[in-house]
Amino acid sequence: MTHPAAQDPWFELARSEVPGAIAVISGIEGPAYRNVGTAMAILPDGRRFGALSSGCIEEDVVDHALAALADGQVRKLRYGAGSPFFDLKLPCGGALEIMVIPTPDRALLIELEVRRARREETTLGVSAAGALRFMQQDEVPDEMAELHIAFPPEPRFVIFGAGAEAVFFADLVRATGAPHLLLTPEDATFANAEGAGCTVRKLDRSAIPADVVIDARSAVILLFHDHDWELEILEVALATPAFYIGAQGSMLTQNRRRQGLQARGVEEAMCARVRGPIGVIQSARDPRLLAVSVLAEVLAEVQRGVSAPSRLAQRSGR
Repeated sequence: MTHPAAQDPWFELARSEVPGAIAVISGIEGPAYRNVGTAMAILPDGRRFGALSSGCIEEDVVDHALAALADGQVRKLRYGAGSPFFDLKLPCGGALEIMVIPTPDRALLIELEVRRARREETTLGVSAAGALRFMQQDEVPDEMAELHIAFPPEPRFVIFGAGAEAVFFADLVRATGAPHLLLTPEDATFANAEGAGCTVRKLDRSAIPADVVIDARSAVILLFHDHDWELEILEVALATPAFYIGAQGSMLTQNRRRQGLQARGVEEAMCARVRGPIGVIQSARDPRLLAVSVLAEVLAEVQRGVSAPSRLAQRSGR
């Protein structure tokens, strides 16, 4: 059973048959457990989805949200330093400002989910009165007038490979809830990955299928022992904006891989995009350890991108 805090609040509110409220962190002072823009959805029966803290204020926010649903008025709450709720302490020692918006526009919520399903970069503007709107891509944000909540596409994992390493890695990604696809030429790998609940397809040729779109929020990971499968896949992957491209193998294998790509006409600078050996743990040979090691490396790259100055308030409602 999935814990409510692990479910996406915007999605849950959009699909709810009854109007609910959305509570959003609109300001932070000092250390905090969550980011500005983090949201929690509250339904009229008291169910909540998402989390705003480590668990210290959620129940109180639910009470305020139910009151907001009853009278239709936006609530602005403060917890921690300078809060009137002196009995609710934040262990981190900082302060959180929360905006509770009752019955946000359902059409907007549904359109938000459509855009996210299409993996579009989307940003919501939230006015001081709690009105939500979509911001234009080229719009210069006025941070004094609105809170801005960015919804970058989730990192997606496109995995190629065969054997235990491919299955363990795909299953680990599946467990995180991240979108993923394992493409494998091997029947046993397909069966094992499918049995684990992974999204898996057969790879009947050593290239990326035309209908597999790789965008700038995609990671391409190759987990083959038979490295003959790699070069054509990598050549196509290098023509995409994937933020991470990596392949299993030793440094000797990596050098041969780059030589093979250069022999196919791939420029040396492009070849350098292919990471190897992959993972944060050197010489990880156990399939489980390798899976954790590679996932950590990819997620560290994601975090570096999220922390870039151009990134607005990052959604972290999970």
